[in-house]
Amino acid sequence: MSLLRIALLLETSREYGRGLLRGVIRHQQECEPWSVFCKTHTLDSPPSAEFESWQGDGILLRTDNPLTAEVAINKGLPIIDMRISLKQFELPIVGIDNYAIVKLAADHLIAQGHRRFAFYGTPPTEYVYMDMRAVEFTRVIENYGYSCESYQHAKGKKTWDAEQTHLIQWLNALPKPIGIMTCNDDRGLQLLDACLRAGLAVPDDVAIVGVDNDPFLCNLSTPPLTSIDINLDNIGYEAASQLTRMIRNHETPPSLNLLQPRRVVIRQSSDLLSISDVHVKEAIKIIRGHACQNVSIEQLLSSIPLSRNTLLARFKKIVGHSPKAEMIRVRIENAKQLLRTTTLSVAEIGERSGYTESKYFTIIFKRKTGDTPLAYRTKYQDNTGGEAKSEEWQEKVRPLE
Repeated sequence: MSLLRIALLLETSREYGRGLLRGVIRHQQECEPWSVFCKTHTLDSPPSAEFESWQGDGILLRTDNPLTAEVAINKGLPIIDMRISLKQFELPIVGIDNYAIVKLAADHLIAQGHRRFAFYGTPPTEYVYMDMRAVEFTRVIENYGYSCESYQHAKGKKTWDAEQTHLIQWLNALPKPIGIMTCNDDRGLQLLDACLRAGLAVPDDVAIVGVDNDPFLCNLSTPPLTSIDINLDNIGYEAASQLTRMIRNHETPPSLNLLQPRRVVIRQSSDLLSISDVHVKEAIKIIRGHACQNVSIEQLLSSIPLSRNTLLARFKKIVGHSPKAEMIRVRIENAKQLLRTTTLSVAEIGERSGYTESKYFTIIFKRKTGDTPLAYRTKYQDNTGGEAKSEEWQEKVRPLE
């Protein structure tokens, strides 16, 4: 089998591009090595002389520069677009499902008790992907029965300080407390800085969720930024696999292949319940701290000076579901985390999540997520150097499903 020659036109200066490259690396380790053309590249980089003269078999392309895209297309090779900023070229796309991203952010903010929402993004038409997130977040919030404010960008180019002044004015005019989704971590960092300058408490007054889970940006901010881990490794891996199939098998790829994000990585910028009812707030804290130890409603009531009916009524009115539903939600989230990040068996994960019977755990997990625990692990397990044991091995050791 001949060695494939692949050009990687992916920016390497940011976590997004490096995350995609990790997926490409994993594809090479698991499937086949490539002869790789990879030069230092930014999103707006023009085509290099080396790329113009390069000859190969396929291209992974992530660019905002039409000239770079045109040079790539004119080579007549299979191409996967990983940016979607140049839709006029109608290339096959591998990317992230924006609806799934904003749904994670909305559900997290609602679970924290927020009932007021806003979105902070880039100027309209500047980036197609960010416009999609703004539209989808507003739609999800409205479908839940709430309204969503959107930041109105000042016209014309502004200096950093002028933009921050405008942003502070917007923040001060918003009702509080409020949960805000930003289109990416760059905007999240900027919004946190504006809150800091305005003297707004985060997350008490303003809770913020970003996108991309860039560890440097998220931890550079004050306080650290909650963000959506969009599973960049998986996107890079799927794009590399799809390109290989296009070259080796002459497959016609789907025009749009959108993948699921991994999870909300909760940090201090959103990690505080925005609930004024002190008894319901205390009940939620107890559930989240002890649900996996099988805390019962009776034990909950022993710590809350309310009657059973009063607590249940208040809880459902404020949170939107019953204490039992919240217990199940917390247990399933705990199980998801363990499935993604450990090699524990499904039975052990069920026990650590409050389920003593593995079959019952599997039934509940599938009912809530749509996947069995093993199927979920296959989709979302963090790749940390191959330490996780294979699904086949786990099934042989302890058949559960």
